[in-house]
Order: sequence, then C-alpha cells, then structure tokens
Amino acid sequence: MKAAYLHLIGGVSGDMLLAALLDSGLSLSQLKQELSKLPVSGYSLEAAAAIRGGIAGTHLTITLSPWAEAPRQPAEMVRILESSSLPAQVKEQAKEVLGRLAAAEARVHRQEGAEVRLHELGSLDTLLDVTGVVLGLHLLGVQRVFASPLPLGSGWVQTQHGLLPAAAPATVELIAMAKAPVLAPPHQPLGEQVTPTGAALVTTLAKFSRPVLHLEKVGYGLGTREVPGLPNLLAVWLGEVEEGGGSGGLVLLETNIDDQSPQVLGYIQERLLALGAVDVWLQPIQMKKGRPGLVVNVLLPSSLEAMAVGFLFQETTTLGVRSRPIQRHEAQRQAVVVPTSLGPVPVKVKRWGEQMVGVGPEYEVCRTIALAQRLPLQEVLRRVAAEAWAFLMPEQGKS
Repeated sequence: MKAAYLHLIGGVSGDMLLAALLDSGLSLSQLKQELSKLPVSGYSLEAAAAIRGGIAGTHLTITLSPWAEAPRQPAEMVRILESSSLPAQVKEQAKEVLGRLAAAEARVHRQEGAEVRLHELGSLDTLLDVTGVVLGLHLLGVQRVFASPLPLGSGWVQTQHGLLPAAAPATVELIAMAKAPVLAPPHQPLGEQVTPTGAALVTTLAKFSRPVLHLEKVGYGLGTREVPGLPNLLAVWLGEVEEGGGSGGLVLLETNIDDQSPQVLGYIQERLLALGAVDVWLQPIQMKKGRPGLVVNVLLPSSLEAMAVGFLFQETTTLGVRSRPIQRHEAQRQAVVVPTSLGPVPVKVKRWGEQMVGVGPEYEVCRTIALAQRLPLQEVLRRVAAEAWAFLMPEQGKS
C-alpha cells in the first residue's frame, strides 16, 4: 500500500506541503486542471526550484487577484467544495480539514460554530492549500499518511490581531485537539514553524508514527523565509508499507443498529466508501427483545479511524462503536489492457509473489461488448478471461 511520511524538518505550512508533493512527482499541470473544478477564480500557482539550507527543492507561490482576496467563512468554503466535481473522497477529506480549522478558531475566540470567523485563514489560498494537498495525495495514489512530531517554533508571528507568540494559538489548539506529539521550542527565536493550515492538514490526515517504509522517492517543499541554522523545508517520503503490518494498518469498526431507516444506511455506506474505507458491509442480526437489526462493518486504514468513528456517531443512532486491529494478506493487483477476439479489453491481474493467480475482466467493458455484439454476458466474460490468460501466460495457455 502506498504511503507518505512527512518529515517536518523545518515545520509545515499548506504551501510547503503542496510544494513537497510537487517535488516528489505530482504534476503541476494536472494539479491545476483538478483545482479548476472548484468554482473559484482569480488565482495562479507557480512552482520554482530553489535552495534552503543547502537542500534543493520546490517553492510554491499562490498569487491572488485583489478582487479574490475577500475572506470566505467556513460554510462558504464547504459550499464551494460540495458544488465542485472533485472526487468524493477528496471533498470529504478537505471538508474535514476545514472543519478542524474552524473548530480550533472557535476555541481560541470562545465562539459558537456559526459565529466562527477565520480572518486571514479565510483567504482563498487556504482553500487552495487544503484542497491541493488532499488532491495531491489522491493523485499520487497515497493511501496512508504518517508524520514526525511537530516543531512548535519560537518567538513571535505577525497577524491581523498584532504580534502573537509562535506557535499561534490556533496552531496550538489544533495540535491539542489531535493530542499530537510536539518538539519543545528552541531557545533561539525561529519564528513560526507550523502554520494553522499546516497543523490542520497534518493532524487530520496523518498518523504520528514511524512506518517501515520501502522508500521510492523523496520530495522537498521549501518555505519562503531563510532561517539561520535551520533549513526552512519539509520532506515527503513516498513508498510502500505492508498492509496490516508495522505502524498503522487496518482497523475494523462495528456497530449494532436496530432503529434506523435502510435508506439512511445506504447513504452511510456510500459516504464511508467515499471517505476512504476499504469495504463497508451490513450483516443481519437479532437484537434484544427479538428485534431484527444490522451490524455496520467498516474496514479502513487506521489513519481514518477517528474520522470514521465521528461520522458514525453523527450520522447513525448508535451509542458505541467497537474497534479492533486487522491483519490482511493482500494480493498484488495490476490493470492491463489485453487484445482479444472481441477487441482490446482491460483486465485486473492478481499476483501472489511472482505467480499470476487470477484474471478479472472489467465488467462494464464486457457488458458494453455483450450488448453491442448481442452475446451472452457470461460468454463474453469467459472468452475474455481465457484469452487474457493465454496472452499473459502463453505457456499455461498452451497446456
């Protein structure tokens, strides 16, 4: 399973994290194309090579037109996300990050949720940073995120409220909400090392542990300031982790429900899958007093556990959710287009170790062929599977 480890060398901000993803292989043109699905305008993204502390990486600049700088409040940002055509999982995770950011601001200013004002955090670049990072991880195929402890910084930071201590109060609240590990501030004044947006992204998306990672690539995202004695950057390490092993892994959530509409349960299943669950299924059971009920089972990466539990409490009538770690042996999967007598057809190849153990024809393509050529669907599936085996494993095909 592909994972990212965030090594927060000099801290983290939204643009630094997005720059690190670009430096590790995310396409800027593809990122721009996907961000254009947000119904907003008046911004530009520019990525440039630069050096901080002797380390080369990527620096990202987001420029806003004057008319695009008007602050947007949390509810408006959520409406923008919901009205976009971005993938459902991206929208859900971005909304979760923005929700944490709003909750931290509410705690700092002792406000109710509806009264929250994000001040400078309500600018369009906050929405672009949050959506861009979630999008970037999605486009890179990252399924789990891990992070090192957060460096709190020291000294002062200039805000709309005047000078505030570094780390800013909203950043500290976000870290406290997640009970995230921190590094003690150094004696020398380094300024702000973790911004509220950076803290919201890391505490929402990442698990603070060190995975056993089969490292494939490293990218460096550079900050704007030159900090004496410290590289103002973070690193993103990309690689593979074994599912169910080491730090992280899968968890199984279970909850019994006997007083909820089946329509709502169908909606819950769709939302959990969009959130990133590996699988969601319902099992019929008989509960106390002979009432029929259902067990809602959710298999998902441990990094999404807190988010999924919160969702279950919010959207179902349950008063408790069981959780246990799961180990799963997973075959390797590969999508391949093979030539067949019915035309080229994509198939999913299943491998265990070095051996190919299964071929699954793509259902929708086979369905289209069956309708177009007036053939039984079962016949199309059988022929495609047999010809795919013969094409991919010619020696076995002859036997």
